[in-house]
Amino acid sequence: MSRTEELPTTTKSAVLNKVYDMQIKETPVKEMKPTDVLVKVMAVGICGSDVHFYDSGRLGDFVVNAPLILGHESSGQIIAVGDEVTGFKVGDRVALEPGVPCGKCEYCRSGRYNLCPNVKFMATPPVNGDLTQYITWPADFVYHIPDDMTYEAGSLSEPFSVSIHAAQLMDIQPGSTVFISGSGPVGLLAILAARAFNAGKIIASDAELSRLEVAKKLGATDTIDVTKEDIKTKVKNLTNDHGADYVIEASGNNHAESDALLTLGRSGKIAYVGMPAHDTAPLDIMFMTTYEPQIFGVFRYANTYPLAIKILHDHMDEAENLLTDFYDLEHTRDAFERTRTAKSDSLKVIIYPNEKLRTK
Repeated sequence: MSRTEELPTTTKSAVLNKVYDMQIKETPVKEMKPTDVLVKVMAVGICGSDVHFYDSGRLGDFVVNAPLILGHESSGQIIAVGDEVTGFKVGDRVALEPGVPCGKCEYCRSGRYNLCPNVKFMATPPVNGDLTQYITWPADFVYHIPDDMTYEAGSLSEPFSVSIHAAQLMDIQPGSTVFISGSGPVGLLAILAARAFNAGKIIASDAELSRLEVAKKLGATDTIDVTKEDIKTKVKNLTNDHGADYVIEASGNNHAESDALLTLGRSGKIAYVGMPAHDTAPLDIMFMTTYEPQIFGVFRYANTYPLAIKILHDHMDEAENLLTDFYDLEHTRDAFERTRTAKSDSLKVIIYPNEKLRTK
């Protein structure tokens, strides 16, 4: 095993004991296998799913029944390398892909490992996440980030992968019109994804003007304030009554999920990304049987990290417009409260399990 110092056996972690009960604890560092690396976690972004577990204790069928380390958007530095690991060395700067599939089922073998029924995904009960100082992780799901890429930008590889996966599923074509419903972090990153796929017109909507301003900085050609304008009418007006070629629904709002479908042109495609407050939303069947849309559900991602890191590196200054709040590990609960309650002026909250890298 390659290492530069005595390896830690315990690590400080942000542990969710139960709803709203977050505590910093010493937890054991998982023993390394020959195919693992040990990573000093430098930056972790808070995701909406983390907040669901924090304030509700569940997300869909996943329930927090025992103390759980949250977090699954991370980057860091390798401090030890297993004997069978190639391509990595101590000191490498990396981003961690949080899902480890079984590698044997029909979905894994076909390359769609995000659908693996036995995947172990960080911060999804009972699997612990990366809000911890040190984490042992399979090298197959660790990726180099460039030396001039910030750890904060590296942590965006995970949410950005969701947007890239949606764009790949729909096969966004050059010159097309893309409507992005909801300008939270994933929706905003979807703007970068649409640009990477050479979309011609990118329309973004939200209820918060501050988020629409960031959408413009990231490359949205048009924005819609949903508190003042109807998205169906506005998208039709912006596309000469044609409708959008592609829609990425990233808000998770049930009303928006229904309306977003109706912004499509004939034979358009829509990808549902946002986590809904309620499991079902009404869909207009007459519209579907008349316009013949194609509907995609998006579950995480597969084979996206290298592309995500490259695009983020190419647009790092723009991507860092998403980074709004910064906390050390000791103030993790404050970071979660900020994420939960400050949607008007907060986007991506970053936590530093080790040294704090920035303030603003």
